[in-house]
Amino acid sequence: MASATYSKTANTSPYYSVQLRRFGTTAIITLLAFTVAFAFLLPFGNMALMAVKTPEQITASATGLIWPMEATTYNYDGKDYTVYEVPTEDGVVHEWALINKGRQTSEFVDPANPDAGLIEWTGNWRGLNEVSTLRPHFENFGIAWDMLDFPLLFRNTVTIAVVGMVGTIISSIAVAYAFARFPIPGKNFLFIILIGTIILPSQVTLIPTYALFSKIGWTGTWLPLIVPHFFANAYNVFLLRQFFLTLPRELDEAAMIDGANPLQVLIRIIIPQSWAAIVAVGLFHFVFAWNDYFNPLIYLLGKPDLQVISVGVQIFNYQYGPRPQLVQATSLMALVLPLIIFFFAQRTFMRGVVITGVEK
Repeated sequence: MASATYSKTANTSPYYSVQLRRFGTTAIITLLAFTVAFAFLLPFGNMALMAVKTPEQITASATGLIWPMEATTYNYDGKDYTVYEVPTEDGVVHEWALINKGRQTSEFVDPANPDAGLIEWTGNWRGLNEVSTLRPHFENFGIAWDMLDFPLLFRNTVTIAVVGMVGTIISSIAVAYAFARFPIPGKNFLFIILIGTIILPSQVTLIPTYALFSKIGWTGTWLPLIVPHFFANAYNVFLLRQFFLTLPRELDEAAMIDGANPLQVLIRIIIPQSWAAIVAVGLFHFVFAWNDYFNPLIYLLGKPDLQVISVGVQIFNYQYGPRPQLVQATSLMALVLPLIIFFFAQRTFMRGVVITGVEK
């Protein structure tokens, strides 16, 4: 029996050792991921906390708690008095409101029993601790919303982003499909030139591009921010082309045998299997258009009714820099829509990742 027990233990110990190592590896990776996520989200947490504070709370948090704390007050005879932690001779600490301040003797009132009248307390009231409560000021968002005219900025930015996203998806799909499926002479050389434009600094083309748009009368309109995206983008074309190359050509050939032309192959075969890459391209462009600051600044200068949210928030920051709570509130509201779209698009993105050409 002892020999059998020893043999069973010896045979199972390597299994438990492997499981222990796997658990340790998983725990370390999870801890590292949480640490990186915490470090990444820490500035956003600080932004959210500052957005719900008053200037006094921001000043107090520099040397105290980071939470939006505020001194507790009690209204007595129509006037607000600060509540302090008051120790008594019996060792109990009471939360009383200081009514009359004195050098040696002060008078308090008990908010829980105000009918008892004033309570005399001997001691230095300056050494008492104030009672603080968590009191966020969410009205900062409403004030910033009205001051910045967010509905107008949201409408302008969403219009530019959505129309440009449609244009870049259509054009990038067409160009990527040509590079992935058509036997174009010198196709690889042309593709290398296209990819090379990714490293071309935007400052190089800024002046001639602005001169062109100014010559045709597009400055002061949304056209310079929308029309160029209908001519594809090298990064998006690269992403879609690489995805199209992973799709089996046998499906294209089968569709052509059934009488489908190249456009029908694209619409009925390629696109239904490429939603992962298409959604990614759409998200990339929407976020780019939402955050784009420089182009709207130079092309919409002097047109406040056409400005986008990135420029509006920056102008607001310059004007109301001494009120950081409003600045942070506007920044948070500017982040809401991209975060919501990204959250709901994740489901489509992940579904597209597991779809393969064979399954279709």
